[in-house]
Amino acid sequence: MARFPFVNVRASLADVAGDDVIQAVCAARAALAGGRPDRWLAAARRRLAWYPPAFHRRLLALLPSVGRPVCPALPASARGATTRAFAAATARGAAPLATLGLYRVGEDGRLYLASKSEHYHAPLGHGFPGYRLIETARRLGIPNATHNNTRGHLTRLLEERLIAAARGLAETDAAGLARALAEPGPGLPNRVLNLETGSLAVEAGVKLMLARFYRMMPEDPPPPYAGRTPVLLVMADDSGGLMANYHGTTMPTQILRGLWPEAAAGLAAGGLLRVHAIRANAEAELEEAFARYERPPFKVAGFLHEIVMMNYGARLLTPAFLQRAYALCARHDVPTLADEIQSCLWAPGLFLYREYGLSPNLVAVGKGFPGGEYPASRLLLSAALDRLSQFGALVTNGQEELASLAYLVTMRWAQANEAVVRRLGDAFEERVRALAARFPARLAGVSGRRHLLGLAFHTLKDARAFAARLNADGLDISAQTYKTDCPPVALVKLPLTACETILAWVVARMQAACEAKS
Repeated sequence: MARFPFVNVRASLADVAGDDVIQAVCAARAALAGGRPDRWLAAARRRLAWYPPAFHRRLLALLPSVGRPVCPALPASARGATTRAFAAATARGAAPLATLGLYRVGEDGRLYLASKSEHYHAPLGHGFPGYRLIETARRLGIPNATHNNTRGHLTRLLEERLIAAARGLAETDAAGLARALAEPGPGLPNRVLNLETGSLAVEAGVKLMLARFYRMMPEDPPPPYAGRTPVLLVMADDSGGLMANYHGTTMPTQILRGLWPEAAAGLAAGGLLRVHAIRANAEAELEEAFARYERPPFKVAGFLHEIVMMNYGARLLTPAFLQRAYALCARHDVPTLADEIQSCLWAPGLFLYREYGLSPNLVAVGKGFPGGEYPASRLLLSAALDRLSQFGALVTNGQEELASLAYLVTMRWAQANEAVVRRLGDAFEERVRALAARFPARLAGVSGRRHLLGLAFHTLKDARAFAARLNADGLDISAQTYKTDCPPVALVKLPLTACETILAWVVARMQAACEAKS
């Protein structure tokens, strides 16, 4: 048995929330439920192993069974009543009966490996033992349902921890955090908006950008760029179109990726909003965009980007390109939005932009941070962009306490295992790139970074055959084949709890799929 590679965090709810806070919570619980506060305090102070070696050993023991039946199939299940598109895409056999760690038992009774972390929701796998603190909090009466006007301690604590992490500050650096929160200018974020989904987080960022051109409410003062046509810069596909970027499913963010073309054309014709796309890593196109739009009647309103474009073949933006973009934005008073919905947590230090040496004004996070326990996103923003009223970018359920606790647990484990995440991710990427070098006739290359990778194929047929072979082996890997100007790509995004043994097993299955005749 290989050596356990992870830092096994041991902590209690009191360790996470603060003992003084938990004493107050237990006193309130006793007042409601009766009895003495000590009855509740013992559970809140009990330290739990968040990812014990025995749990991981069980996952390793299950690895040889991936792809095989491990229980009887579900004889019948609900048909559902969804839309045609969702019904056509539903894989009922792989729908979950039960889960554990990296695994899911489908309705067909087979064992599946969550090779895409359940579409990026579960970076620590299913049933992560550290999330038992959520049940402890629930027993103490800490609610999930709150209101925007009653943000609880855990939510406010999370806001502070997110700003500290976004700036690379230690949790114990109270003075550094106080200085960061007091900054008035446009630098790194020092405010947090609590929302429900990544789509809403990015949309809130777009609202903040447009609030510098338009008043949200009639009584608001004139914005600084009133009368200019705002131009949002996004990433283009290889033909220069809008289909490569992906910032959510609200109508404004769908317009950014080429949907609702008639509405987009009407906005542009009316001088209300224009979207301009720049191809990945094309610095000359950056210069051209700023030369064209940083003059009346236009003004660049914002630059939005991912770093790993998982919806476009895991295309990776280069540090040089992004640093040049950020320099131009700083020179021309243009807000930058780093969309880390997909890359967050999989980067050592929680945010990939920090590895690139970037200082975004807005950062959207979600999905991975609450570990699939709750839908909960956040928009981090700098004070200079804090222009909207409370009703400008909120959702009723955005302040849930238990969702915030899920964030805090995920962040603490990932930060404790930062070096492990880096080492395992680098090793996995190196192995996959070596695999591509062995099969150049079939694989066109590898894109992405560490756990977030795309294997590009020369032909659509090979990509589909590769994904089908791995699906048959029980790996949840999909072939991105629907974008005509992007090479067909198979995407993988393994949970952070995948050790060297599991990574090697996945690469071995990939090799077998490459060796098989298409």
